Amino acid sequence: MSYSDVDLRPAIQLDETTRGDFVVRVYQHLLGAIVAFAGIEAILLNTPFAEGIYDFVRGSGFSWLLILGGFMVGQWIVTNAAADLLNPQRQYAALFGSAGLYAILFAPVLHYFFRVADDGATSVAAAGLITAVAFAGLTIVAVVTRKDLSFLRPIVMYGLVAALALIVGAIVFGLSLGVWFSVGMVALTGAAILYQTQAIIREFPVAAHVAGALALFSSVMTLFWYILQLVGVARD
Repeated sequence: MSYSDVDLRPAIQLDETTRGDFVVRVYQHLLGAIVAFAGIEAILLNTPFAEGIYDFVRGSGFSWLLILGGFMVGQWIVTNAAADLLNPQRQYAALFGSAGLYAILFAPVLHYFFRVADDGATSVAAAGLITAVAFAGLTIVAVVTRKDLSFLRPIVMYGLVAALALIVGAIVFGLSLGVWFSVGMVALTGAAILYQTQAIIREFPVAAHVAGALALFSSVMTLFWYILQLVGVARD
């Protein structure tokens, strides 16, 4: 197979049926990644792995740096793999590889909520519900609005770079970023979902449904992470 065999026209330029099928495939694969994440996480939480990684990072900022660094390298690899439109197997491996990476990243946090915190399972369920409702609302806004949301791209990009710098600085110097940082990250991730949703429909070719699902999956997991932090603080 070569790129001459792949229709690289943006989905928005194709007929309504093809465009609709493309959008459905994107969200089917997004759901598949979320289910895979939940399944892998359930396995990790019922093995010594989750407790081991919780003990590894507890009270150690540099341990978190190692986990975060490995996660970012892994995400870079899977993002590039998902963009390989000539190799569907590689795309699928990337999507479910990302689900595994997020499961490892979340393992110590969810171990704390499920095994250490009082009534932590309620916090996780509440955060999951809020995330689902927020994502659905943002998706509807991105689809129905006539406004071009591409102006959000540089805001999201520079915002994420600044956020990463703050996170690394806080870990190195043992600082707490506080509630308002989580609020800001929820807002920034919401902007990312708005931009990505519209960009997938307007710019992605139909063969890039896995790459589209991966982009949304990363944003959904980031949104869930920070909503979980806020719910945990609210319940304390």
